[in-house]
Amino acid sequence: MPVRPPDENEVAALAASYGMKPTPEEVAAYTPIVAAFLTSYDAVEELYAGIAPQAPGDRPSTRPAETDNPLGAWYVTTDIHGAADGPLAGRTVAVKDNIAVAGVPMMNGSHTVEGYVPAEDATVVTRLLEAGATVAGKAVCEDLCFSGGSHTSVTGPVRNPWDPSRTTGGSSSGSAALVAAGEVDLALGGDQGGSIRMPAAFSGIVGHKPTHGLVPYTGAFPIELTLDHLGPMTRTVADAAAVLDVLAGRDGNDPRQPADLAPEQYADALGGDVSGLRVGVVAQGFGWEELSEPGVDDTVRAAAGRLRELGIEVVDVDLPWHRHALHVWNVIATDGGTVQMIEGNGYGWNYEGRYDPELVAHYGRQRREVVDRWSPTVTAVALAGRWSMEREQTRHYAMAQNLAVEVRRQYDAALADVDLLVMPTVPMVAPEIPAADDPIEVRVARALEMIVNCAPFDVSGHPATSVPAGLSQGLPVGMMLVGRRFEDTTCLKVAHAFEQLVGGFPRPPSR
Repeated sequence: MPVRPPDENEVAALAASYGMKPTPEEVAAYTPIVAAFLTSYDAVEELYAGIAPQAPGDRPSTRPAETDNPLGAWYVTTDIHGAADGPLAGRTVAVKDNIAVAGVPMMNGSHTVEGYVPAEDATVVTRLLEAGATVAGKAVCEDLCFSGGSHTSVTGPVRNPWDPSRTTGGSSSGSAALVAAGEVDLALGGDQGGSIRMPAAFSGIVGHKPTHGLVPYTGAFPIELTLDHLGPMTRTVADAAAVLDVLAGRDGNDPRQPADLAPEQYADALGGDVSGLRVGVVAQGFGWEELSEPGVDDTVRAAAGRLRELGIEVVDVDLPWHRHALHVWNVIATDGGTVQMIEGNGYGWNYEGRYDPELVAHYGRQRREVVDRWSPTVTAVALAGRWSMEREQTRHYAMAQNLAVEVRRQYDAALADVDLLVMPTVPMVAPEIPAADDPIEVRVARALEMIVNCAPFDVSGHPATSVPAGLSQGLPVGMMLVGRRFEDTTCLKVAHAFEQLVGGFPRPPSR
């Protein structure tokens, strides 16, 4: 569709939006110049039509009835079969609904994406299908993925299989619930502030956030380029490692990935000797005021202590920057999310990589039409981020990105002395799902209170695995193992050894 050039009144209004005060003669001069610039936009649209992806046929999907979706975890169900053989042959997978599956509706938990159907599979989906997996459907995620609770998706709350009155955690809420309930073998999650690990912890499954850039993000709806991660959510560590083997590696389309990326052999590393490794229990990961529950802290300390039975040395680590890092994340996620996810129509600008112009246009139109229907968390980010943009020129984002280097250095220094850092994944067991008519401040608190230990490692980019450490109040407790960047094998290897030591992880009670 040709781009309509502005008339003189519109050019004057554009100038005013920048604080300019052009004369009528200047407006008259600029109007045809702007129109001339815009002719290239029409040419680019015509050229792009020749290379735009075409959606595959024969990929039907179904919105399941409530009776077939008691946890509210499915957005749509499908039956897309991959290769006849491969390392994941015969395994069913749920794909978080911020990840594109060509020909299948995508909502990203939000009215602003509702109605969009991608024409191209995300790289991770292509790799799963090539490995023989079957895509069983799209799992519900939170509104634009900005929630650590499972109550913000416009499709309704996602309920925890351990207790349907409680959150599964977010934003990969549906992925966690479906894996924990045994409805699928595997799931894909996304993680910008803990959104793989937090629902894994609340739901009693394994969640691995890979090193930043290890798994290509191409084809997934972003929040912030420097925080975006995709990774596996599974019932066992062996499954997580097998999926990571399939997902990891460069695709040439994602600027998050280093040019010299060399994935390890994750599944093959499991079962190897872990004796002699040294694990540091981070003091600042425990005892968060008004958040940490004694039963959670005690369960994780006891689980960490059991690592000694594997010949692992367990020591205490003091790491004050773990508390500082949360403030760094807050600024990057707020300003960066506003600029990229909201103002930048999801994809933002100024990087080389694969964009989805159809999604950018769809989202860009709808976010102006349904802005009052965002969740409280997205609204709060948009308000705070716009204020920072207008009053502070996002200078704090620049500070925070510079401080991110120090955050990474502090964790690297700690990991020079130990092989892994250990702490609770989340400081509490799964809270109850807030009511839709609860005060805004309650719904925001239930969406963000659990991020304190997870979010710092989205800033630093270190790999982190959440595994069930035990139960407190009859609900799962997650233990997080954090490793050196691009040494994801160490996280998974120790997680697997712990799983074998405790005889496997508990499953939700039958209901």
